[in-house]
Amino acid sequence: MPKHQSNTGLIIALIVIGLWLSSIINLMTWQVNLQNPVLYLMILIQMHLYTGLFITAHDAMHGTVSPKPTLNNFIGQVCTALYAGFPFSKLYDKHHKHHKHVHTELDPDYHKGNFVSWYISFIKEYLSWWQLVLMALIYNVLKLWVAEVNLILFWVLPSLLSTLQLFYFGTWLPHHGEHSNKHQSGTQSKNHLLAFFACYFFGYHYEHHDSPGTPWWKLWKLKH
Repeated sequence: MPKHQSNTGLIIALIVIGLWLSSIINLMTWQVNLQNPVLYLMILIQMHLYTGLFITAHDAMHGTVSPKPTLNNFIGQVCTALYAGFPFSKLYDKHHKHHKHVHTELDPDYHKGNFVSWYISFIKEYLSWWQLVLMALIYNVLKLWVAEVNLILFWVLPSLLSTLQLFYFGTWLPHHGEHSNKHQSGTQSKNHLLAFFACYFFGYHYEHHDSPGTPWWKLWKLKH
């Protein structure tokens, strides 16, 4: 196993999951006031934590959360389930297909079209009807105990915004257009603070394709 595959990846994954859980539990009882600017800040924070769940699952797809495969995949499944009821195995297969066939017709993340059509194609590729049914059921059950406005503002909206964040920084920016490098990928200009808040350093996308076994929290070290 690579040296970086220690308990550090697991600890960081648990921190991300813990922050998401504590945040969303507290926000479910938040007294909503649309004139309070902090409310909009909390929506953005929750969006970023949703993205953190998915990025953690992505690390699990590359085996960098834990050197123990069962534990690694369990954490990945927990993250994809919390994110939107995704089956980890399906995302695993599609993501590795993306790495193997990047920027080709066999790439599930690639689409020849503008931003909107590509985003729609991206969502259709990964979201299934049974997930929509499942999320609708969970939503209606949660309504029994949680105010609907809180569910919409802090559960539904941040997750939708997170899909845009992931798509824009992790798919559209690095993969649209033509590229002359071996990974057919662009990369964000070096700015570690901006790269973290943009998408957990995945704007450094060429670097990720060049070293897919590097976890998100070490990806900035590859940026020269």
